[in-house]
Amino acid sequence: MRKKKSIHQFCESFTAAKELRDSGLYVYYRPIASGQDPVVTMADGRKALMFGSNSYLGLSDDPRLKEAAIAAIKKYGTSCSGSRFLNGTLDIHEELEAKLAAFVGKKSAVTFSTGFQVNLGVVSTLGTRDGFIFLDSLDHACIIDGARLSFSKILKFPHNDMDVLELRLRRAPKSARKLVVVDGVYSMEGDIAPMPDLVHLCDKYDATLMVDDAHGLGVLGTQGRGTANHFGLTDRVDLIMGTFSKSFGSLGGFIASDSDIMDYLKHTARSLIFSASMPPANVAAVSTAIDIMLTEPERIDNLWKVTHHAQASFRAAGFDIGHTQSPIIPLFVRDTQKAMKIVNMALDEGIFITPVIAPAVPEKDVLIRFALMATHTIAQVDEAVEKLTRIFKEMGIIE
Repeated sequence: MRKKKSIHQFCESFTAAKELRDSGLYVYYRPIASGQDPVVTMADGRKALMFGSNSYLGLSDDPRLKEAAIAAIKKYGTSCSGSRFLNGTLDIHEELEAKLAAFVGKKSAVTFSTGFQVNLGVVSTLGTRDGFIFLDSLDHACIIDGARLSFSKILKFPHNDMDVLELRLRRAPKSARKLVVVDGVYSMEGDIAPMPDLVHLCDKYDATLMVDDAHGLGVLGTQGRGTANHFGLTDRVDLIMGTFSKSFGSLGGFIASDSDIMDYLKHTARSLIFSASMPPANVAAVSTAIDIMLTEPERIDNLWKVTHHAQASFRAAGFDIGHTQSPIIPLFVRDTQKAMKIVNMALDEGIFITPVIAPAVPEKDVLIRFALMATHTIAQVDEAVEKLTRIFKEMGIIE
């Protein structure tokens, strides 16, 4: 087939991945041949301690979720073969949505096929013409993309800087529709949004507050109900978003709010009404995960036990772990090549970790993301800290 020059030439000019492969520093798309357990099996047969997963409660390989998914496939098949808007709504979709709304303390909820699609659809739909969207500088990419698809003016503020946010809100016309969107727990740095300050400013300037709680649900709050619950501010947060690929051990996402907002979104959010619905297996797995969260508080207790131990151990070893307040622990490297090399060296030592480099973060903030699961043990954490300490010293990052 004859190549079309313009597109092919443009793609051929992208050499970053090839250069990393040639230098032996490529660390992406590493195939795993097992479930997301504390110990995983790589495709080449090597075993590794998994500290790069978002399965905070260790449910993605739980037998009860598997059984629920299998039962749903047997009853409903593998796909709904259509969108929620038309033929793709099952009774279990509506049952899950009622359970989710109750779980996060809202009147109504609706599920999407992925968390990315939730933010893409909700932010773009609520970002009305002549309106304003206010974004934290470290908001997830799907929030940014949703804002770009809206007709609103986008105003960013420095990470967790409430003084600048207030300045931006004050300058917006009083009559303008205003939407503030933040992460509850920031996925790379592990710190928590200052929810009391955010709800105060949104009340003061008549702005709607949306919290992406992808990394807060299952981790913070009573029985893992999330960041708003953690601060006792559920009633003052207008929209709560979550994903199912983290603590819920599945795939998909949801948005929860009052009935009027949800009815509007269900009939206007393009990424909902023009996408196939969540498959039955995913729906059943999420529903079972919620039941486990509500009945097994010891999972969250152990998650925080290993988290506090890991944070203290890394600090004692001389690591810079920033301002983390969660099971997400950033190990700052501040050098892209060193970060890539560390990831490969760690896997050779049986530790699976992930790098966070530009453009996700500025070069000065390049880090290794170390994430805990409720199914980790103190001994596994100690092994990882000992091996990473040796590697970071060899690379000259810590003394």
